[in-house]
Amino acid sequence: MAGLDKHTPIPTEIKLHQQSKLMEVSFADGANFKLPYEYLRVYSPSAEVRGHGPGEETLQTGKRNVDITNLAAVGNYAVQPTFSDGHDSGIYSWDLLYDLGINYESYWQTYLIRLDAAGESRDVDSSIRPPKSPGGGGSCGSH
Repeated sequence: MAGLDKHTPIPTEIKLHQQSKLMEVSFADGANFKLPYEYLRVYSPSAEVRGHGPGEETLQTGKRNVDITNLAAVGNYAVQPTFSDGHDSGIYSWDLLYDLGINYESYWQTYLIRLDAAGESRDVDSSIRPPKSPGGGGSCGSH
């Protein structure tokens, strides 16, 4: 299969745990990873997140409460989640899921350091600001 390392174990089971917001991936070699939805979202393999080359990455902010609303199989080599913020263009190969599992601690710490350095937050998506309503916020009637 193109893009897959023949030495990467194949998942035997993938479960979404909606309450804890974790994707549990069990691999044929016995490895088992519980990957937070937020982590998967901020490390999406999509061009929107990773860019088209080194240095073009876009720091993802405000994703602490993101959910996975759908998970589609992509052939026999990957899954494609749909996140509650509308992001659905990341295709997570078995290689990538295994790498994200094995390197979770270091990747997560790198993300937190980047967030802090940028003065950004896991809680507030600074790229989407709700419009400020003039006045006291009362009803404006039906349209």
